[in-house]
Amino acid sequence: MNGLRKFLSKVPLHLVIIGLCLIWIVPTLGTFVTSLRPRQRVLQSGWWTVILPKQDEGEAAYTEYCAECHGSGGQAVDGVDLTSPDLLGEFSRSVQLQILLQDELPDGRPHVETMPSSQELVDTLEYLRQEAGVVEGEELPRLTIQNYVDTLVGYVGRGHWVDECRGVDDPAPGCSGTGWFSRDGMARAFVNSLIVSIPATILPLLFAAFAGYAFSWFDFPGRQWMFVVLVGLQIVPLQMTLIPIFRIYASLGLTGSFLGVWLFHTGFGLPYAIYLTRNFMSALPRDLFESAYLDGASHWTAFWRLAIPLSVPALASLGIFQFLWVWNDLLVALVFLGSGHPVLTWQINNLVGRFTGQHLLAAAAFVSMVLPMIVFFSMQRFFVRGLMAGAVKG
Repeated sequence: MNGLRKFLSKVPLHLVIIGLCLIWIVPTLGTFVTSLRPRQRVLQSGWWTVILPKQDEGEAAYTEYCAECHGSGGQAVDGVDLTSPDLLGEFSRSVQLQILLQDELPDGRPHVETMPSSQELVDTLEYLRQEAGVVEGEELPRLTIQNYVDTLVGYVGRGHWVDECRGVDDPAPGCSGTGWFSRDGMARAFVNSLIVSIPATILPLLFAAFAGYAFSWFDFPGRQWMFVVLVGLQIVPLQMTLIPIFRIYASLGLTGSFLGVWLFHTGFGLPYAIYLTRNFMSALPRDLFESAYLDGASHWTAFWRLAIPLSVPALASLGIFQFLWVWNDLLVALVFLGSGHPVLTWQINNLVGRFTGQHLLAAAAFVSMVLPMIVFFSMQRFFVRGLMAGAVKG
Protein backbone atom coordinates (compact mmCIF):
# COMPACT_ATOMS: atom_id res chain seq x y z
CA MET A 1 0.00 0.00 0.00
CA ASN A 2 2.82 2.40 0.82
CA GLY A 3 4.34 1.83 -2.63
CA LEU A 4 0.98 2.46 -4.31
CA ARG A 5 0.41 5.66 -2.33
CA LYS A 6 3.89 6.86 -3.18
CA PHE A 7 3.27 6.17 -6.87
CA LEU A 8 -0.14 7.90 -6.85
CA SER A 9 1.28 10.93 -5.07
CA LYS A 10 3.69 11.47 -7.98
CA VAL A 11 1.05 11.12 -10.70
CA PRO A 12 -0.06 14.82 -10.62
CA LEU A 13 3.56 15.95 -10.85
CA HIS A 14 4.20 13.65 -13.79
CA LEU A 15 1.03 14.84 -15.54
CA VAL A 16 2.07 18.48 -15.11
CA ILE A 17 5.54 17.74 -16.51
CA ILE A 18 4.08 15.83 -19.46
CA GLY A 19 1.63 18.68 -20.13
CA LEU A 20 4.43 21.28 -20.09
CA CYS A 21 6.49 19.15 -22.46
CA LEU A 22 3.56 18.82 -24.85
CA ILE A 23 2.98 22.59 -24.78
CA TRP A 24 6.51 23.07 -26.11
CA ILE A 25 6.89 19.96 -28.27
CA VAL A 26 3.65 20.13 -30.28
CA PRO A 27 4.17 23.68 -31.71
CA THR A 28 7.84 22.90 -32.35
CA LEU A 29 6.93 19.71 -34.17
CA GLY A 30 4.30 21.58 -36.19
CA THR A 31 6.83 24.24 -37.20
CA PHE A 32 9.39 21.61 -38.18
CA VAL A 33 6.91 19.64 -40.30
CA THR A 34 5.72 22.86 -41.96
CA SER A 35 9.32 23.75 -42.82
CA LEU A 36 9.60 20.50 -44.79
CA ARG A 37 6.29 20.70 -46.68
CA PRO A 38 5.88 22.18 -50.20
CA ARG A 39 4.15 25.53 -50.37
CA GLN A 40 1.05 24.16 -52.10
CA ARG A 41 0.52 21.48 -49.45
CA VAL A 42 0.92 24.05 -46.67
CA LEU A 43 -1.90 26.06 -48.27
CA GLN A 44 -4.09 22.98 -48.73
CA SER A 45 -3.99 21.28 -45.34
CA GLY A 46 -2.60 21.41 -41.82
CA TRP A 47 0.78 20.00 -40.81
CA TRP A 48 -0.81 17.19 -38.80
CA THR A 49 -2.03 15.55 -42.02
CA VAL A 50 1.55 14.38 -42.58
CA ILE A 51 1.42 12.37 -39.35
CA LEU A 52 -2.30 11.57 -39.53
CA PRO A 53 -3.12 11.59 -43.26
CA LYS A 54 -6.64 12.47 -44.30
CA GLN A 55 -8.53 9.45 -45.62
CA ASP A 56 -10.34 10.24 -48.89
CA GLU A 57 -11.79 13.49 -47.58
CA GLY A 58 -11.57 14.99 -51.05
CA GLU A 59 -13.47 12.10 -52.59
CA ALA A 60 -16.09 12.27 -49.84
CA ALA A 61 -16.60 16.02 -50.39
CA TYR A 62 -16.89 15.50 -54.15
CA THR A 63 -19.44 12.72 -53.67
CA GLU A 64 -21.52 14.89 -51.34
CA TYR A 65 -21.60 18.09 -53.36
CA CYS A 66 -20.79 17.23 -57.00
CA ALA A 67 -21.38 13.58 -57.85
CA GLU A 68 -25.19 13.90 -58.13
CA CYS A 69 -24.88 16.19 -61.17
CA HIS A 70 -21.43 15.46 -62.61
CA GLY A 71 -21.39 11.75 -61.89
CA SER A 72 -18.82 9.73 -60.02
CA GLY A 73 -16.36 10.12 -62.90
CA GLY A 74 -16.91 13.86 -63.34
CA GLN A 75 -18.00 13.59 -67.00
CA ALA A 76 -21.82 13.38 -66.76
CA VAL A 77 -22.42 17.03 -67.78
CA ASP A 78 -21.89 17.76 -71.47
CA GLY A 79 -19.10 20.24 -72.07
CA VAL A 80 -17.94 20.19 -68.42
CA ASP A 81 -15.33 17.47 -68.01
CA LEU A 82 -14.06 17.68 -64.45
CA THR A 83 -11.20 15.34 -65.33
CA SER A 84 -9.82 17.80 -67.92
CA PRO A 85 -6.49 19.36 -66.88
CA ASP A 86 -7.32 22.42 -69.02
CA LEU A 87 -10.55 23.02 -67.10
CA LEU A 88 -8.91 22.51 -63.71
CA GLY A 89 -6.11 24.83 -64.73
CA GLU A 90 -8.61 27.68 -64.52
CA PHE A 91 -9.03 27.02 -60.78
CA SER A 92 -5.60 27.43 -59.23
CA ARG A 93 -7.18 28.38 -55.90
CA SER A 94 -10.22 27.10 -54.06
CA VAL A 95 -11.68 30.62 -53.77
CA GLN A 96 -12.15 30.61 -57.56
CA LEU A 97 -14.18 27.42 -57.27
CA GLN A 98 -16.21 28.97 -54.47
CA ILE A 99 -17.11 31.98 -56.65
CA LEU A 100 -18.26 29.64 -59.43
CA LEU A 101 -20.44 27.61 -57.06
CA GLN A 102 -22.10 30.79 -55.80
CA ASP A 103 -23.34 31.63 -59.31
CA GLU A 104 -26.66 30.23 -60.51
CA LEU A 105 -27.05 27.67 -63.28
CA PRO A 106 -28.53 28.79 -66.64
CA ASP A 107 -31.97 27.53 -65.57
CA GLY A 108 -31.85 29.57 -62.33
CA ARG A 109 -31.03 26.73 -59.96
CA PRO A 110 -28.08 27.04 -57.55
CA HIS A 111 -24.99 24.97 -58.21
CA VAL A 112 -25.26 23.35 -54.78
CA GLU A 113 -27.96 23.40 -52.14
CA THR A 114 -25.45 23.82 -49.31
CA MET A 115 -22.18 25.66 -49.87
CA PRO A 116 -19.13 23.53 -48.94
CA SER A 117 -16.77 24.77 -46.26
CA SER A 118 -13.39 26.23 -47.19
CA GLN A 119 -11.59 23.02 -46.26
CA GLU A 120 -14.08 20.91 -48.25
CA LEU A 121 -13.48 23.09 -51.30
CA VAL A 122 -9.71 22.60 -50.95
CA ASP A 123 -10.16 18.84 -50.53
CA THR A 124 -12.49 18.64 -53.55
CA LEU A 125 -10.14 20.60 -55.79
CA GLU A 126 -7.15 18.51 -54.72
CA TYR A 127 -9.10 15.31 -55.39
CA LEU A 128 -10.09 16.49 -58.89
CA ARG A 129 -6.49 17.44 -59.68
CA GLN A 130 -5.29 14.02 -58.66
CA GLU A 131 -7.97 12.32 -60.75
CA ALA A 132 -7.10 14.51 -63.75
CA GLY A 133 -3.38 13.89 -63.40
CA VAL A 134 -2.49 17.55 -62.83
CA VAL A 135 1.18 17.74 -61.83
CA GLU A 136 0.81 20.04 -58.81
CA GLY A 137 -1.85 17.79 -57.30
CA GLU A 138 -0.27 14.42 -58.05
CA GLU A 139 3.49 14.77 -58.01
CA LEU A 140 4.01 17.16 -55.10
CA PRO A 141 6.24 15.47 -52.53
CA ARG A 142 4.92 15.19 -49.02
CA LEU A 143 8.22 16.49 -47.61
CA THR A 144 11.11 18.40 -49.15
CA ILE A 145 14.33 20.10 -48.05
CA GLN A 146 14.16 22.70 -50.84
CA ASN A 147 12.45 25.11 -48.43
CA TYR A 148 15.73 25.34 -46.52
CA VAL A 149 17.66 26.01 -49.74
CA ASP A 150 15.24 28.79 -50.69
CA THR A 151 15.54 30.25 -47.19
CA LEU A 152 19.34 30.18 -47.12
CA VAL A 153 19.71 31.89 -50.50
CA GLY A 154 16.86 34.34 -49.97
CA TYR A 155 14.64 33.22 -52.85
CA VAL A 156 11.00 34.29 -52.39
CA GLY A 157 9.45 33.14 -55.67
CA ARG A 158 6.62 30.65 -56.09
CA GLY A 159 8.94 27.88 -57.28
CA HIS A 160 12.31 26.79 -55.92
CA TRP A 161 15.68 28.47 -56.29
CA VAL A 162 17.34 25.18 -57.27
CA ASP A 163 14.89 24.67 -60.15
CA GLU A 164 14.47 28.25 -61.38
CA CYS A 165 17.77 29.99 -60.65
CA ARG A 166 20.73 27.67 -60.36
CA GLY A 167 22.31 26.82 -63.70
CA VAL A 168 19.44 28.29 -65.74
CA ASP A 169 20.19 30.37 -68.84
CA ASP A 170 16.99 32.42 -68.48
CA PRO A 171 16.35 32.62 -64.70
CA ALA A 172 13.15 33.87 -63.11
CA PRO A 173 12.94 37.57 -62.07
CA GLY A 174 13.30 36.68 -58.39
CA CYS A 175 16.73 35.16 -59.04
CA SER A 176 18.45 38.49 -59.58
CA GLY A 177 21.26 38.85 -57.05
CA THR A 178 20.45 35.65 -55.19
CA GLY A 179 23.08 33.20 -54.05
CA TRP A 180 24.32 31.35 -51.02
CA PHE A 181 25.58 34.55 -49.39
CA SER A 182 23.15 37.06 -50.84
CA ARG A 183 21.95 39.93 -48.71
CA ASP A 184 18.41 38.51 -48.48
CA GLY A 185 19.47 34.97 -47.55
CA MET A 186 19.67 33.32 -44.17
CA ALA A 187 23.17 31.99 -44.91
CA ARG A 188 24.73 35.45 -44.76
CA ALA A 189 22.59 36.35 -41.75
CA PHE A 190 23.75 33.16 -40.02
CA VAL A 191 27.40 34.15 -40.52
CA ASN A 192 26.69 37.69 -39.29
CA SER A 193 25.01 36.30 -36.17
CA LEU A 194 28.10 34.17 -35.50
CA ILE A 195 30.35 37.21 -35.94
CA VAL A 196 28.22 39.10 -33.39
CA SER A 197 27.56 36.32 -30.88
CA ILE A 198 30.98 34.69 -30.44
CA PRO A 199 32.98 37.80 -29.40
CA ALA A 200 29.98 39.17 -27.46
CA THR A 201 30.01 35.92 -25.44
CA ILE A 202 33.77 35.51 -24.97
CA LEU A 203 34.47 39.10 -23.87
CA PRO A 204 32.05 39.12 -20.89
CA LEU A 205 33.31 35.68 -19.81
CA LEU A 206 36.91 36.89 -19.93
CA PHE A 207 36.34 40.13 -18.02
CA ALA A 208 33.97 38.49 -15.54
CA ALA A 209 36.52 35.79 -14.72
CA PHE A 210 39.16 38.39 -13.86
CA ALA A 211 36.70 40.54 -11.90
CA GLY A 212 35.22 37.54 -10.06
CA TYR A 213 38.66 36.44 -8.92
CA ALA A 214 39.56 39.97 -7.81
CA PHE A 215 36.34 40.38 -5.80
CA SER A 216 36.84 36.95 -4.21
CA TRP A 217 40.56 36.89 -3.34
CA PHE A 218 41.81 40.48 -3.42
CA ASP A 219 41.36 42.80 -0.46
CA PHE A 220 41.10 46.41 -1.57
CA PRO A 221 39.20 49.46 -0.29
CA GLY A 222 35.58 49.76 -1.39
CA ARG A 223 35.38 46.18 -2.63
CA GLN A 224 31.94 45.47 -1.15
CA TRP A 225 30.50 48.79 -2.28
CA MET A 226 31.72 48.24 -5.82
CA PHE A 227 30.10 44.81 -5.81
CA VAL A 228 26.82 46.29 -4.56
CA VAL A 229 26.90 48.83 -7.41
CA LEU A 230 27.47 46.03 -9.93
CA VAL A 231 24.52 44.08 -8.55
CA GLY A 232 22.35 47.20 -8.78
CA LEU A 233 23.34 47.75 -12.42
CA GLN A 234 21.49 44.56 -13.34
CA ILE A 235 18.15 46.35 -13.01
CA VAL A 236 19.02 49.14 -15.49
CA PRO A 237 16.76 48.66 -18.55
CA LEU A 238 18.65 48.24 -21.78
CA GLN A 239 16.23 50.49 -23.64
CA MET A 240 17.20 53.50 -21.49
CA THR A 241 20.71 53.55 -22.89
CA LEU A 242 20.07 52.98 -26.58
CA ILE A 243 19.84 56.66 -27.59
CA PRO A 244 22.76 57.96 -25.43
CA ILE A 245 25.08 55.16 -26.57
CA PHE A 246 23.95 55.57 -30.17
CA ARG A 247 24.92 59.26 -30.02
CA ILE A 248 28.32 58.32 -28.56
CA TYR A 249 28.84 55.69 -31.28
CA ALA A 250 27.85 58.21 -33.95
CA SER A 251 30.51 60.63 -32.73
CA LEU A 252 33.11 57.84 -32.67
CA GLY A 253 32.11 56.30 -35.98
CA LEU A 254 31.04 52.98 -34.44
CA THR A 255 27.48 52.88 -35.77
CA GLY A 256 26.90 50.03 -38.19
CA SER A 257 30.03 48.21 -36.99
CA PHE A 258 30.42 44.86 -35.26
CA LEU A 259 32.73 46.45 -32.67
CA GLY A 260 29.94 48.68 -31.42
CA VAL A 261 27.59 45.71 -30.91
CA TRP A 262 30.33 43.69 -29.16
CA LEU A 263 31.00 46.53 -26.70
CA PHE A 264 27.29 47.07 -26.04
CA HIS A 265 26.56 43.40 -25.29
CA THR A 266 29.74 43.15 -23.21
CA GLY A 267 28.79 46.15 -21.10
CA PHE A 268 25.28 44.91 -20.39
CA GLY A 269 26.38 41.34 -19.82
CA LEU A 270 29.11 42.16 -17.30
CA PRO A 271 27.03 42.97 -14.16
CA TYR A 272 25.33 39.57 -14.05
CA ALA A 273 28.48 37.81 -15.26
CA ILE A 274 30.60 39.31 -12.48
CA TYR A 275 27.89 38.57 -9.90
CA LEU A 276 27.77 34.90 -10.90
CA THR A 277 31.54 34.32 -11.16
CA ARG A 278 32.26 36.17 -7.91
CA ASN A 279 29.73 34.06 -6.00
CA PHE A 280 31.11 30.87 -7.48
CA MET A 281 34.80 31.67 -6.93
CA SER A 282 34.25 32.90 -3.38
CA ALA A 283 32.73 29.49 -2.57
CA LEU A 284 35.89 27.63 -3.65
CA PRO A 285 38.00 26.12 -0.80
CA ARG A 286 40.12 28.87 0.76
CA ASP A 287 42.68 26.35 2.02
CA LEU A 288 43.45 25.36 -1.57
CA PHE A 289 44.42 28.90 -2.54
CA GLU A 290 46.34 29.55 0.69
CA SER A 291 48.37 26.40 0.08
CA ALA A 292 49.16 27.58 -3.43
CA TYR A 293 50.28 30.98 -2.14
CA LEU A 294 52.51 29.35 0.47
CA ASP A 295 54.13 27.25 -2.27
CA GLY A 296 55.07 30.44 -4.09
CA ALA A 297 52.22 30.66 -6.61
CA SER A 298 51.36 34.11 -7.86
CA HIS A 299 47.84 35.41 -8.26
CA TRP A 300 48.07 34.73 -11.99
CA THR A 301 49.08 31.11 -11.38
CA ALA A 302 46.29 30.62 -8.83
CA PHE A 303 43.82 32.24 -11.19
CA TRP A 304 44.83 30.28 -14.30
CA ARG A 305 45.65 26.90 -12.72
CA LEU A 306 43.07 26.77 -9.91
CA ALA A 307 40.23 29.29 -10.21
CA ILE A 308 39.50 28.86 -13.93
CA PRO A 309 39.43 25.00 -14.02
CA LEU A 310 37.28 24.88 -10.87
CA SER A 311 34.91 27.55 -12.22
CA VAL A 312 34.09 25.78 -15.49
CA PRO A 313 30.46 25.03 -14.42
CA ALA A 314 29.78 28.71 -13.68
CA LEU A 315 31.50 29.93 -16.84
CA ALA A 316 29.66 27.35 -18.96
CA SER A 317 26.23 28.30 -17.61
CA LEU A 318 27.10 31.97 -18.04
CA GLY A 319 28.24 31.29 -21.59
CA ILE A 320 24.91 29.60 -22.39
CA PHE A 321 22.94 32.56 -21.05
CA GLN A 322 25.03 35.18 -22.82
CA PHE A 323 25.15 33.33 -26.14
CA LEU A 324 21.39 32.73 -26.23
CA TRP A 325 20.72 36.35 -25.28
CA VAL A 326 22.95 37.75 -28.04
CA TRP A 327 21.89 35.18 -30.65
CA ASN A 328 18.18 35.94 -30.14
CA ASP A 329 18.60 39.70 -29.88
CA LEU A 330 16.80 41.89 -32.41
CA LEU A 331 16.66 45.34 -30.80
CA VAL A 332 20.40 45.95 -30.38
CA ALA A 333 21.22 44.53 -33.82
CA LEU A 334 18.46 46.64 -35.38
CA VAL A 335 19.70 49.86 -33.75
CA PHE A 336 23.47 49.47 -34.13
CA LEU A 337 23.77 47.26 -37.25
CA GLY A 338 20.53 47.73 -39.18
CA SER A 339 20.37 46.40 -42.72
CA GLY A 340 24.09 46.85 -43.37
CA HIS A 341 24.94 43.60 -41.58
CA PRO A 342 21.64 41.69 -41.24
CA VAL A 343 21.52 39.04 -38.51
CA LEU A 344 19.14 36.09 -38.24
CA THR A 345 16.53 37.83 -36.11
CA TRP A 346 16.49 40.81 -38.48
CA GLN A 347 16.10 38.52 -41.49
CA ILE A 348 13.29 36.49 -39.90
CA ASN A 349 11.50 39.71 -38.96
CA ASN A 350 11.62 40.71 -42.64
CA LEU A 351 10.08 37.40 -43.67
CA VAL A 352 7.07 38.03 -41.43
CA GLY A 353 6.06 41.17 -43.29
CA ARG A 354 6.72 39.96 -46.84
CA PHE A 355 4.77 37.71 -49.19
CA THR A 356 6.93 34.74 -48.22
CA GLY A 357 4.91 31.66 -47.31
CA GLN A 358 4.73 29.89 -43.98
CA HIS A 359 6.99 27.12 -45.29
CA LEU A 360 9.94 29.52 -45.67
CA LEU A 361 9.25 31.26 -42.36
CA ALA A 362 9.20 27.89 -40.57
CA ALA A 363 12.45 26.86 -42.26
CA ALA A 364 14.08 30.15 -41.26
CA ALA A 365 12.98 29.61 -37.65
CA PHE A 366 14.67 26.22 -37.55
CA VAL A 367 17.85 27.58 -39.13
CA SER A 368 18.06 30.01 -36.23
CA MET A 369 17.41 27.25 -33.66
CA VAL A 370 20.14 24.82 -34.72
CA LEU A 371 23.20 26.43 -33.12
CA PRO A 372 21.56 27.43 -29.79
CA MET A 373 20.36 23.84 -29.36
CA ILE A 374 23.87 22.51 -30.01
CA VAL A 375 25.37 24.98 -27.51
CA PHE A 376 22.80 24.20 -24.82
CA PHE A 377 22.91 20.41 -25.07
CA SER A 378 26.71 20.31 -25.28
CA MET A 379 27.08 22.24 -22.01
CA GLN A 380 23.92 21.30 -20.14
CA ARG A 381 25.84 19.11 -17.67
CA PHE A 382 27.41 22.30 -16.27
CA PHE A 383 24.24 24.34 -16.35
CA VAL A 384 22.53 23.42 -13.05
CA ARG A 385 25.83 23.13 -11.16
CA GLY A 386 26.86 26.60 -12.20
CA LEU A 387 23.54 28.23 -11.36
CA MET A 388 23.17 26.57 -7.97
CA ALA A 389 26.75 27.28 -6.92
CA GLY A 390 26.37 30.91 -7.85
CA ALA A 391 23.09 31.27 -6.00
CA VAL A 392 23.73 29.77 -2.57
CA LYS A 393 26.38 32.19 -1.44
CA GLY A 394 26.27 35.97 -1.79
